Amino acid sequence: MKKVDMLILTKHMYTMTGEGVGYLADHGVAVDGGKIAAVAPREELLQEHEAEKIVDAPDQVLMPGFIDGHMHTGHGILRGVAQDINNWMMEGMAPFEAQRSSEGKTCGSKLAIAEAVMNGTTTIGDDGSDMDGACRFIQEIGVRGNVSVRIREAVPRSYKAGELYEYDSAMGERTLDECLVLYDRYHGIDGGRIQIRFGPQGPDFVSREMLERIRVLAKERKTKIHMHLEQGSREAKQMEMRYGMRSIPWLDSMGYFDQDFIGIHLTDATKEEVEDLVSRGGRMVLCSSSIGVIDGVVPPAKWFQDAGGLVGLGSDQAPGNNCHNMINEMKLTAILNKVRFEDPEVMPAWKVVRMATIENARVLGIEDRVGSIEVGKDADLILIGLKQLSLAPLYTQPMRNFIPNLVYSARGCEVDTVMVKGRLLVEHRRPLTFDIGQILEEAQRLADEIGEKAAPQFREIDGKNAQYMREDKL
Repeated sequence: MKKVDMLILTKHMYTMTGEGVGYLADHGVAVDGGKIAAVAPREELLQEHEAEKIVDAPDQVLMPGFIDGHMHTGHGILRGVAQDINNWMMEGMAPFEAQRSSEGKTCGSKLAIAEAVMNGTTTIGDDGSDMDGACRFIQEIGVRGNVSVRIREAVPRSYKAGELYEYDSAMGERTLDECLVLYDRYHGIDGGRIQIRFGPQGPDFVSREMLERIRVLAKERKTKIHMHLEQGSREAKQMEMRYGMRSIPWLDSMGYFDQDFIGIHLTDATKEEVEDLVSRGGRMVLCSSSIGVIDGVVPPAKWFQDAGGLVGLGSDQAPGNNCHNMINEMKLTAILNKVRFEDPEVMPAWKVVRMATIENARVLGIEDRVGSIEVGKDADLILIGLKQLSLAPLYTQPMRNFIPNLVYSARGCEVDTVMVKGRLLVEHRRPLTFDIGQILEEAQRLADEIGEKAAPQFREIDGKNAQYMREDKL
């Protein structure tokens, strides 16, 4: 008999292999050395393996952990401060963002990452500045990290309509240096569990010279570029004023797109621009809930897929969609696209589950490690309890209903167990590598401080939320 670290046995497994969801009945996996050592029928596993730990889970579904392709975890400390308003950045975020310290960013990251893990996310696709604290927490608790370090030259201040962004090359150098430092410190640690990406904030936020340097540096380090792209009229106006072109055609003229380019949002992209990006090998991360809340728009992910491109899902940030929960993201992606295209068959449940697992792994370039349950891949796995009101009853014939119920009725609390590289992070809804109580206490203390300091500017701006406060609507 082969000795292994763990056997996980279940009646229902969704492997995400093939072109569908890869369903297997009465199967299980053997986990050894952090990797999936075998996928086989239950009895075969028991006969051929001796395990230190056996997880017998007949009332749970085994599947790959969710992959979140784009997050701003440091904004977790600002959850709920900028909803239901037109000018999200300047009217909603600005008073609070101005008071968010380095300590606040790290605490926000802890809050967001803990929430994501409890909801079944095993890969954190983070993006932001001042990221050492987030990287340390990712390293400490054992979750997988795909971290983009933000690079920016546009001076962060209020701009009048039609005013071109002012660039500060010194700021660009500082943020690029942070990216390089964190790459050297964290990239590839623990057998590649943490990957560092270059994160130019957007083509309007950095100069052509900086973008060209980033491309060279990323190629030298064999890593990817993760960039906000075609985010709306603001970006389009800046690009037209500076270069006389929109973002995608301009970047394409530089030869910027290939399989190592990940475009985030594409909110304002035309069908032709989407097809051009796909033809060059670029990938897309879709943040349906956040863009829906902030812009009231459904990004063109369907066009991207119809053109043959790879699309993954991301939760973005807590002041946008309010949560880091990939089940929520799958549900809203499916529903919003059905509404946009007036077609109930658009973005079916099985497709959005793949977009949160194996297709997201392909977008991020980590499909050789995670995203599906296959021998040789890292054991990034979750168990989802079936004895939940939101998932009952279970049908297995003449059709299976777990995948539709996971997308349209689950909430995240059904996730029972979470592991990354065979290490248990959550077991029976109990976190094993982080302290939720401590995170919540620290977050509330910092939120009280931020709120008090933000109050004068909040009242001076006198935006929609200030109006709601006066009218007792918040």
